[in-house]
Amino acid sequence: MSPTPAEIKAEILRLTREYSRLTHTANRPGDAAVAPFTPGVTTVPYAGRVFTEDEVEAGVGSMLDFWLTLGPQGEAFEQELAAVLGVKHSLLVNSGSSANLVAFSALTTHKLPPARRIQPGDEVITAAAGFPTTVSPILQAGAVPVFIDNDPVTGNARVDQLEAAFSPGKTKAVMMAHTLGNPFDLGAVLEFCRRHELWLVEDNCDALGCTYSLTVERARALGFTQNSPGIQADGTHITRYTGTWGDLSTQSFYPPHHLTMGEGGAVNIVHRPALKSYAESFRDWGRDCWCASGKDNTCGKRFGWQLGGLPEGYDHKYIYSHLGYNLKPLDPQAAIGRQQLKKLPAFIAARAQNWAYLRAGLAGLAEFLDFSLPTHATGWDPSGFSWDATGCRTGCSWFGFMIRVKPTAPFTHIELGRHLDEKKIGNRMLFGGNLLRQPVFVQLKKDRPSSFRVATPMDGADAIMNTAIFLGTYPGLTTPMMDYEIETLHRFVAQASA
Repeated sequence: MSPTPAEIKAEILRLTREYSRLTHTANRPGDAAVAPFTPGVTTVPYAGRVFTEDEVEAGVGSMLDFWLTLGPQGEAFEQELAAVLGVKHSLLVNSGSSANLVAFSALTTHKLPPARRIQPGDEVITAAAGFPTTVSPILQAGAVPVFIDNDPVTGNARVDQLEAAFSPGKTKAVMMAHTLGNPFDLGAVLEFCRRHELWLVEDNCDALGCTYSLTVERARALGFTQNSPGIQADGTHITRYTGTWGDLSTQSFYPPHHLTMGEGGAVNIVHRPALKSYAESFRDWGRDCWCASGKDNTCGKRFGWQLGGLPEGYDHKYIYSHLGYNLKPLDPQAAIGRQQLKKLPAFIAARAQNWAYLRAGLAGLAEFLDFSLPTHATGWDPSGFSWDATGCRTGCSWFGFMIRVKPTAPFTHIELGRHLDEKKIGNRMLFGGNLLRQPVFVQLKKDRPSSFRVATPMDGADAIMNTAIFLGTYPGLTTPMMDYEIETLHRFVAQASA
């Protein structure tokens, strides 16, 4: 008797798992990987895909079902991600950059009260050093990014400059990233946004799994209680994941990030449900209809609307309230993402452990190198961090291990990066460095001088651009790989300073 379709699928998936076990050994988490490592021959990536046969089986199984467009797997992943973070909704998109575009666009809708709607010419405060697609959506919407400086120690925006950037009647929002998995000072930023009734968009693309803790008193003053969704409370602090404190946040699921779908990202709607329909509209062609893919008449009056200049009864599935896009990922990607999400706690722990291992191994190079600190930390020793007097704490799910070469060192960060590259050790500069020095912004200033505003001197952003590189902390690093990185750095510094 011929096998049934279910039996054929089960056999395909069994063989898929076996194939993955045999061929993807280098992609397993950390020291679980069994691929050989030869120092100086095998590349030590700064980031990469970490997965097991679970993700491969899920992707193949979804392809066999052949629901290609975003569907049941996507819906399940959105619900599961929202539940993990403790937000109202998560909305899948095709990249972290698209997530930033969709999140910001949602705040431009005519459906918001005029005083809160971001319109062309309105200002949005952001940080100068980072990745360009944190800033691009502001400009693409015709708004004006207002740049403040970065603190080289944390990589994050200098929140003491927020008031200097504020323009009454013009400033509508703050949009900035948690740099390299180090939360920015959410306490100060939230207080600033509440004081001036501003939106807060957290670019959480490099920071999934980071936490931020406020004292109970400060949290209550900002409207967070111990009974709020997503809250962890110990009587002294209230703790939430980054990406859950503002109004909207974004995630990236590109391979170097904390989870991967190949390409992919998400917009998190923290506590205002209406923002979901606005974001979803911009993601889905700008349509007014909110029916899921493959479904009709969710509202019960598909042919009962009259909007714009259209005739009454025009099909709601083809009514458009915004100039939108098509930024959805595919359902097989979401199937992979669901398996990745199960591994998130282990990935978070591995990133913290790898950062600590590198920090301890490189401690003897402090004469020539500066190292990052978590926001609110004042120092590090092998027992851990010391903290400032604010009462705030940060839990870092590090995207990278940033090193800054001191001005007195007998080498530059470019020379160090080149040497590491020659030794097959992956490294990166802090993305675009000071974005204001990038060709696109230099040209933009010439073409449209009023398109952005620089609120403060950029000494910190320039210092990051001129001194900083980062190594990986991703969960695929093995102890021999990190030992090789540490040994290589020590040898380079010794030779350069001899």
